[in-house]
Amino acid sequence: MKLRNGNGNGNGNGHVARNGNGNGGKGVNGNGNANGNDGDHKGNAHRNGSKNIEVFDYLIVGAGYAGSVLAERLARGSGKQVLLVDRRPHIAGNAYDHYDNAGVLVHKYGPHIFHTNSKEVFDYLSRFTEWRQYQHKVLASVDGQLVPIPINLDTINKLYGVNLNSFQVEEFFASRAEKREEIRTSEDVVVSKVGRELYEKFFRGYTRKQWGLDPSELDAQVTARVPTRINRDDRYFTDTYQAMPRHGFTRMFGNMLDHPNIRIMLNTDYRQVRDMIPYKELIYTGPVDEFFDFQFGKLPYRCLEFKHETLNLPQHQPVAVVNYPNDNAFTRVTEFKHLTGQEHPKTSIVYEYSCAEGDPYYPIPRKENAEVYRKYQQLAEDAGVHFVGRLATYKYYNMDQVVAQALTMYAKLSNVSRADGLQMRTEPAVTAVTFPVLKPKRAKTLAQRRRAVLEVP
Repeated sequence: MKLRNGNGNGNGNGHVARNGNGNGGKGVNGNGNANGNDGDHKGNAHRNGSKNIEVFDYLIVGAGYAGSVLAERLARGSGKQVLLVDRRPHIAGNAYDHYDNAGVLVHKYGPHIFHTNSKEVFDYLSRFTEWRQYQHKVLASVDGQLVPIPINLDTINKLYGVNLNSFQVEEFFASRAEKREEIRTSEDVVVSKVGRELYEKFFRGYTRKQWGLDPSELDAQVTARVPTRINRDDRYFTDTYQAMPRHGFTRMFGNMLDHPNIRIMLNTDYRQVRDMIPYKELIYTGPVDEFFDFQFGKLPYRCLEFKHETLNLPQHQPVAVVNYPNDNAFTRVTEFKHLTGQEHPKTSIVYEYSCAEGDPYYPIPRKENAEVYRKYQQLAEDAGVHFVGRLATYKYYNMDQVVAQALTMYAKLSNVSRADGLQMRTEPAVTAVTFPVLKPKRAKTLAQRRRAVLEVP
């Protein structure tokens, strides 16, 4: 069932939203509601010549990058029947974007900027989207000025009112750097490169807000990700491929999942349906500690809160993201039109706050946390379940790294190389699903709408 320009109700058990807000029904025979621009709502409607599915080949938990890439490859590449389940009301995971009430395309869960050095990953995603070339730039609010971050030549010249060249700024850094015999913490990384003053101005306050810990308490990998430059390169990333999906991330995911062998259930916790729906194998992309009922305790994550706001002016700040390492409770402010290239008389921004409770975002990189994860990892290896993605492997991955991990998992499941796995393609048989209908909890009319998309024995 197609919904163009949104604001329609579709009867189906799955929902693929394209640049829209998708609300799928809870349960297998759930009602879907698509609100947004160019929605595509897929239910399991009867089709001529269809055959019934007695069992799904794969139940995949999580409709973010890991789950969606695997669903696409298994369905389109191997002809498998896939049920994709997510407890959120939309696909695309944290990359989900949608048009807000003002008509501005925003990222619900904070800015997502695609960048990669992998041609393989970029070419794969290019099957599902056109791209808008974009070079991400970030400024930091320090001493009442907006200066480039990562720290570069212009950062130092502007901050200190000097006119150094590349050779001189290299000497500047060296003169302030503090020697460390061993690099163990995030503080060691920064202080050994640029000294304590710049560490205090740019890193310490931001890290404390972001992680709830002092940099001296965090593994070196946290700040090692941020380079220091002696030239004027003000790009945040230097990857070979840097671009944004032309029509947004949600549209890209919608195209990825647009296949008759993929059924999607939203607003659904997989534990509600795993004993009701027959399947052969389980792929899990959620929190690994939750899967094992927190047997060894809860793995610590840093969580995020977002305050979205629309302003009655065309532009709020000179770049997409401004960091606030010292002042204010929020860590950064993002203005989305810089990312999307959208032209609109108004602009939408989001204030980002880091917190200890909420949806898990960032695994906290500390030795004791890694030790707890290793216990869960041992359980995972014997569980007969495929664990994929950031939450399932308790590791911070960029988007392209999750895609690569999912493609590797598909190759392993298919017993082929990753290159060969990318080329695999099968023609789908038209099918309809047969399984028990969940007991309705709402009005009879809603239950009737739900059953309209199922083939009940």
